[in-house]
Parts: sequence; structure tokens; C-alpha cells
Amino acid sequence: KLVEENKGKEVYATTTQDMPGGSPVLIVPESLILSSNKAIAELRGAGMEEAEKFVIGSGAESEYRHWYLMLKILKEIQNGRDSPWFHWLNSLPRYYSNAPSMTDFCLQCLPPLMRKLTGEERENQHRLSVESIKMVPFLCDDLKYHPRDFCRWAYQIVYTRSIETEDGDLRIVPMADYFNHGSDYTEVQSSYDEAGNYCAYTLYDVPAGSPLRISYADPRNPSHLLARYGFLDEECPATYCKLLPPTVNQDMIDLGYSFDRMLFYKTGEVADEVWDIFLYQHLSATNIDDQQALMRAHREEDYDTKLALHENYYSATSAALLEHVESFMKDIDKVIKKAETIGVSDPNTPYVKWEHPRLPLIHKHNLFVKEVFQNVRNRYSSNTEEVNWREATRVTVEECDDTECALAECVLDFQGNWLCEGGLGPNWDGSERQKMQTVIASE
Repeated sequence: KLVEENKGKEVYATTTQDMPGGSPVLIVPESLILSSNKAIAELRGAGMEEAEKFVIGSGAESEYRHWYLMLKILKEIQNGRDSPWFHWLNSLPRYYSNAPSMTDFCLQCLPPLMRKLTGEERENQHRLSVESIKMVPFLCDDLKYHPRDFCRWAYQIVYTRSIETEDGDLRIVPMADYFNHGSDYTEVQSSYDEAGNYCAYTLYDVPAGSPLRISYADPRNPSHLLARYGFLDEECPATYCKLLPPTVNQDMIDLGYSFDRMLFYKTGEVADEVWDIFLYQHLSATNIDDQQALMRAHREEDYDTKLALHENYYSATSAALLEHVESFMKDIDKVIKKAETIGVSDPNTPYVKWEHPRLPLIHKHNLFVKEVFQNVRNRYSSNTEEVNWREATRVTVEECDDTECALAECVLDFQGNWLCEGGLGPNWDGSERQKMQTVIASE
């Protein structure tokens, strides 16, 4: 059944009885599935050239499929009760908390990257649901210029409820669009049969009263989820590290520079890709030979050479990491204080409630991101206590006896045991070697 929360602003599907794994949850016939491929085949034709040219010329060519799905939604709205989707359309939310819905003051209360993402979403919405729609010949003027802004509503429906399939089609499946997002667990597996009908099944035993969830997008990018879908997933295990270099070259992309890989984790751990980028940036300014060595080692999967370079320059890269963290913390503290000046901590404050109702959600997002950055700072700051083996899942250990030293790489397995490679090893007769172990790096 569908459950409402927050005075109808949140509606999602739940189970009404215990459901064994593999149970069918929902089946939707192909004829009721809204599809960008079907929309293009139906609506593209004579008279659409001017509108298409505007969309492509405005830099929105990549949004072509979304745009035609929007036009299909608008056509069905125009058909009113004669549309097969009338009751489904009438059930959809009118209130959204994502980027196109935010006020200008909301934007001022966002950290730099989130502000950038939000600006891009708002610009995209303006391109697709304002000027281009006016050029569509089969839509009536009453719809194009309606004070309730059906064009923006169609944009919200498409961008928050459509899912891309493996063949590149965008599909909105009525009723399946009420499955909520899950980051750590998802209860539902979606599929299509040979006839194109949608089928949803439980992935495991689901108790009565449980939410039915799918994955909307990468759960490690809460800023994208807020900008696109309008919610904060507090179960996100990580967030993008917010590093925005002036230029990003192919080497950096090869090393893993992307929003879904450059991660800070809630535990305070830092993804390998972040360390690689900081090392690459440092070497580009100090030692080109070692920078080239880093890239060779990366492309040849020479882990030992990469590790040696990281160890050699750790003091510089860790200092750069902490400098970045401190800089971002100053930025996010400013926007947090800005929101607090108008009473964001109390959502019932009249100015917040009636003028900027999405600000408390933005504030919550900022506090979440700040906490992650604080955990990273606490983990790598030189003022913290020495790293303990039990606080990490992978460590680099220096092993020394009376005559020599060697490095060992140790990984924590699923049973909680440390498995190590390298180091001094045992004595010649196989007995345990007496040595001192010091953790010099951890993840």
C-alpha cells in the first residue's frame, strides 16, 4: 500500500503482509509504461524542427530523451480525463524539494559544489520547460502559459520518476515510481519480460510494514540525490570529497577523478582515488619524473611502486588533504551560519516556513557533510592519537628487528583477522621472528 508522511509531501510503497523472497510485488503492462523511445516515435514529426533546434542549440542535446518524455507528460495532461494516465497523474506530488524548487536564498546557503549542481539543474529546467515548450505545435497556449506552471511540473515528474534502462531508454512505470530509494538495502528487483511488461520481485524475505525500495542513483553522493530528487539520505556511507581542480586532464580521469570515486567516508576514511589525485597534483609541481612513474605504475597495476611513491610523499599529500578539508570547513561553516541567521533550526519560523520551506533540508545536508569532513580531519590530523590497527581495514606497517626494516601491507578479512604480505617474514627455520611493528599509513 501507499503510505503518506509529512502532510502528504512524502508518499511511498510498503508491504501489508510478510513477503518471502522472490515474491511478485508489482506487474505493469507495457502499454502503460511511459517511455522516451515511444514518446519520440509518437511525437516527433512535422512542426517540431524549430523546438528541437532550440533544445540542441541551447546545449541541452544530452537531455533530448528527457525533453520528449516531458512532452508526452504534457500531452497527457492536456488530454485530461481522456488520458489513460489521468488518475496516476492526479496522484503525483505537487511539492518538491530539489534544485529547481529552491529559492535564490537557498542557493546562497549551499556549499560551492552543491551550489554548482543546483545551478546546473535550475538552468536545465529553464531550458527544457520554458522557451522550448513554447515552440511545440501540439500543445495549447492554455497549457504553455498556465499559472500553475504545468511545464515545470512535467520536468519534475520526468527527472524524479524516470529510470534509464540498459538500452538507453528512459521509462516511467506508474506505481513503481512510488518505490523509495534505498542506499544500504533495497527490497525490490525490477525487470522487464520479453513483451516489455514491468515486473518487480522481492530480493529477500520482507516483513509486513516494511518500505519497498530500489536504488535511484549512487548512494555515496548525497549532494546529487538532494539536487535531483530533493531528499537527504542519512544512511549514505560517504560523500564526494568536494575537490574541484582548475583543470582535470586525462591522467586524473585515469586515476579515478569522478564524483562517485573521490570519496570521504563517514568513518573518516579516504578513498584511494583521493590520495592518487593529491599525489598527482603535488608531483606535477615538484617532480615530473615521479609523476610519470606514478602514471606508469597505475596503468601497469604496479601496486608496489604506487605504494612506495605514496609513502615517500605522504607528509606532503596528507598536508594538502588537511588544507583542503580546513578550507571546505570554513566555507560550509559560513553557509550554516547564514541559514541560522533566519532561524533555520526551527522549521516553524514563519519566514522559513512560508518563504524558504526547503532550507531546513539544505541545512541538514550541510551538517551531514560537515560531520564527514570533521571525521576525516580527526583521522588524519597530526594532533590526533596514533592510528590503532583496530580503527582501520587496511594498513601499511613498518617491521624492524635489530638489523633491518621492511614494509608489510595488511588487510582485515571478514573474520576480523589481519592478512599481511611483505615485511620481514619468519626466521629461516620457520619460527616467529622477533620484530617491532609500527603503523605508518591506514585506510
